[in-house]
Amino acid sequence: MTDPVLPTFADIEAAARTLAPVAVRTRMLSSPALDERTGARVFLKPEVLQRTGSFKFRGAFNKLSSIPESQRAAGVVAFSSGNHAQGVAAAAQLLNMPAVIVMPSDAPVSKRERTKSYGAEVVLYDRDTEDREQIARAIAGQRGAVLVPPFDDPKVIAGQGTVGLEIAEGLMHLGVTSDLVAAPASGGGLMAGIALAIKHRFPQTGLLTAEPEGFDDHARSLNSGRRQPHHAEGRTICDALMASIPGELTFAINQRLVAGGVTASDAEVAEAVAFAFRELKLVVEPGGAVALAALLAGRMDARGKTVVIVLSGGNVDAELYARLIRQ
Repeated sequence: MTDPVLPTFADIEAAARTLAPVAVRTRMLSSPALDERTGARVFLKPEVLQRTGSFKFRGAFNKLSSIPESQRAAGVVAFSSGNHAQGVAAAAQLLNMPAVIVMPSDAPVSKRERTKSYGAEVVLYDRDTEDREQIARAIAGQRGAVLVPPFDDPKVIAGQGTVGLEIAEGLMHLGVTSDLVAAPASGGGLMAGIALAIKHRFPQTGLLTAEPEGFDDHARSLNSGRRQPHHAEGRTICDALMASIPGELTFAINQRLVAGGVTASDAEVAEAVAFAFRELKLVVEPGGAVALAALLAGRMDARGKTVVIVLSGGNVDAELYARLIRQ
């Protein structure tokens, strides 16, 4: 069996050129209140301000742009709880390609409706009894469409890596070196791309995945040195971070470059969502706030250090958001 082809820093640079005309270059933010509370110098990468409200647009557009013109009429198929769904749908709309998105029936209504608003066809499934990838592969086979994985794909990882490239360039512009960079992890594509970019520019920077408590497959896998599933039952408010095991490609990168993983409880995530509302004036979805939650909860060794926290998405139902910020 041949080794998988992993993306490189050069692939991330190429993705940045592809994305330059369409993606938002989200500028890092800082907050005196956050610095005071954590005892660290904290920079925030607000991908909540990205096109479609999350970093997922980056990987989706980079992947779809790589599809030859002769194959685009058949369209693309993706499976996602929401953010990848919207990213693929928006990218397909920009490139005049049809898109079918397989989404769980319990995905936030706002994510389902936003996905449809970009012109995509949405197919719902039961995440407890049905296999989303199997459904998506069947549809792609019937239509001759290209399957766009949410994380385990070199083009997708390279696109997400532009988040890390922008972080590195922003730090260099400020003349600052980061001690830690932390980002939410589900399948691990965001952290894999960030790790490739950050380690290329700042080899000594420590990298941490952040996950909901119990849904800690990355922390388990990084600790053991091999891919391990989490053993969580039920749900978390971090609906975007419920993948059961790290991707093969993503873990091949993260195992080599990422120091470890941290977690945050749903209550800590709720506090981080409320903190972002009160102090940062940003709408952050629970899954997008888990790295911030881990920082606020003291789950990472940040005091006296320069830390970058990725706020990966801001797509949250209004009812849930109102409840979280009231708490």
